[in-house]
Amino acid sequence: MEQYIEDYNLTKLTTPLLKWFHAHARSLPWRDEPTPYHVWVSEIMLQQTRVEAVKGYYDRFLKCLPDVKALSECPEDELLKLWEGLGYYNRVRNLQAAARQVMEDYNGIIPSSPKELLQLKGIGSYTAGAISSIAYQYPQPAVDGNVFRVITRVCADDSDISKPAFRKRVEKALREVIPEDAPGDYNQALMDLGAMVCVPNGRPHCEECPWELMCESRKAGTQLEYPNKPKKAKRKIEKKTVLIIRDGDHVLIQKRPKTGLLAGLYELPAMEGQPGRREIIEYVERLGFEPLHIKKVEDAKHIFSHIEWHMKGYVVSVAESTHLPKELLMVEFATIQREYAIPSAFSAYLKYIKTF
Repeated sequence: MEQYIEDYNLTKLTTPLLKWFHAHARSLPWRDEPTPYHVWVSEIMLQQTRVEAVKGYYDRFLKCLPDVKALSECPEDELLKLWEGLGYYNRVRNLQAAARQVMEDYNGIIPSSPKELLQLKGIGSYTAGAISSIAYQYPQPAVDGNVFRVITRVCADDSDISKPAFRKRVEKALREVIPEDAPGDYNQALMDLGAMVCVPNGRPHCEECPWELMCESRKAGTQLEYPNKPKKAKRKIEKKTVLIIRDGDHVLIQKRPKTGLLAGLYELPAMEGQPGRREIIEYVERLGFEPLHIKKVEDAKHIFSHIEWHMKGYVVSVAESTHLPKELLMVEFATIQREYAIPSAFSAYLKYIKTF
């Protein structure tokens, strides 16, 4: 028998959920002082990134950019360097664009209402709900993948969660039951339940769940059938040859185009495909260098959301170039570490900018 979220009494879930949360809530740095700015920065960082990975980046980011004004004024290269390692760099570009909107349109004060928050660059319904509920105690749901999972399982709702209409249904249903005196705790409780108990990979820890006796999929033994989402399209595989071109303690880097994948970031030069040594030498010569020595290093793979890079790597020692094209930079590796954001796609090869 089909069952939908509208058929389930969500009200009965609130008290056990909050009781569980107050006993088991995760200790997270942005929860220590949940100002609108702290909540906002943390939520943008947490998109596509695990909580444990975010903690160190969050602390570093806040030390350098403690408020909206500092973020709005930060030079782009410095901003990208602070974000280095988190990936999906458009997130931080949008974050800065929104900070500038806040400075210009709201006198530096992050708005409290979801409607106004949604006008800011890079803020969708989930982030708007998180900021308004956690920082301002505004009774607004914050619906993400964790919430989809726990709600579809407890209700045994097999609707396609990829459809925008389903998000609206969940938001409407939760808006009717979210406690006005604890909306931030309620939303964070749903997040924690999905992260710690009703987990995305493997079997959920139902025996630890405050909803165990109320969960329709638990009763039927069908927990892993939810949520219902279409299979992702197969990733496109692209082959690359990454070159670590060195002249003593200097390494060649170049800036990627302003649009497209990894837009505007610095990278190690990479050839399309996986050519042989002769083609690599000719490529390096076309860049204006005299190759002295070439050494094959390990292969690597990097997975983007829709593309996989399969990479071969070479360290190429060169003689100093006297006519380097303007789009290329020969930089000391200590300066690269300090000032230039290199995408994590190249992380397997960054050790070769230090030693060889």
